[in-house]
Amino acid sequence: MVWDWKSGEPAAATYIEKAKVDFAKKHPDVTVEFVAQPFDQYYTLLGAAIQAGKGPDVVLFNGGGQIRDRVSALLPLDEYVAEDRQRLAGWEAFTAADKTYASPVTLQGHPIYYNKSLYEKAGLDPANPAGTWNEFVANCATITSRTGARCFALGNKEGYGIQFWLSGLASGVLTTAEYDAWIAGKRDWNSPNVKRIFQLWKEAGDSKLNNDGANSTAMFNDSFALFQSGKAAHVIGLMSDVGHWKDFNEFLTPEKLGVMGAPVVTPGTTPSLPYDGGIGYGVTKWTKDPRVAADLVRSLTSTEALKAFFADAGAIAADTTIDATQAGPAVGTMISELKSGRPALHVALSSEALDLMGRLSQQLLSGSVTVDEVAKQMAAVDKAG
Repeated sequence: MVWDWKSGEPAAATYIEKAKVDFAKKHPDVTVEFVAQPFDQYYTLLGAAIQAGKGPDVVLFNGGGQIRDRVSALLPLDEYVAEDRQRLAGWEAFTAADKTYASPVTLQGHPIYYNKSLYEKAGLDPANPAGTWNEFVANCATITSRTGARCFALGNKEGYGIQFWLSGLASGVLTTAEYDAWIAGKRDWNSPNVKRIFQLWKEAGDSKLNNDGANSTAMFNDSFALFQSGKAAHVIGLMSDVGHWKDFNEFLTPEKLGVMGAPVVTPGTTPSLPYDGGIGYGVTKWTKDPRVAADLVRSLTSTEALKAFFADAGAIAADTTIDATQAGPAVGTMISELKSGRPALHVALSSEALDLMGRLSQQLLSGSVTVDEVAKQMAAVDKAG
């Protein structure tokens, strides 16, 4: 049995079917059942299964804290996936204590998308978005005054918006040493540059760079709808799955969808695309036949299956042999930036820290907490984690 939140989506149908066909060649007598769980309840349901010590054999995870917090319920896959190491990218997001607990299906990044049509209407050059934060804010003021569109489409009802903000903007704020230390787990929440990221979050809300009611706007998919409909000029979105280039191309032609680097806040920083392994399938420790379950994971990450996932759903597949550069300028830009890309900062945090950061981000926007208080509480939960 497989649990995920993707197999019930029409855009994933061909991907799942090709994975099933590949698995059936290896195990024709084994029946595979996919159970698509609602994403907003997914990890709660999975937690109940883990506590009971029974449930699905194969499980889909987001990379980072969501899987690392649950590796005690999973089997290391290293002995089964050695042949896939060179073909697939993004393994680090599914690794803990030098052991691999899932195989990556997609690469997930957090690019800053922008609407070139709004830039043109505002008299700005869409081929040259701002390189610094001050220039960016000035451009946003011009766009709003001339088109009525806000700077950012932001949905923070679930507390996810701050995760995208942190990872999307950090490479223009943190020094290389600070960035490396964050990823390595040596995070200094009292650093002026770390605090600056949260200060920018507050300032953006206070100065109405965001759409109204960001704390009551769902990221999926209300905030992305604001961007698609031209009510906001920018959105920090996803590279794969939803809220990404393929969704936006349905409303903006590919030529009118831009991807820009993080505006430089701290002089001397080098903006980079934040990305990691996006989603991946792991094997639970109670499965009766680990090798068969691992073979299903390998089928779910096979080249033919992932080609279908890219073509139908727009997922940037973890398979490095798939050519994704013909999908439009935005995809071409992101693909070209993968070599210099760096891990997303929020992926390095535990799920407990992410939950707290989401709540604090809502309080920052409402004015009921200060940046210093946010830093203090985050430091405490991060240390405990």
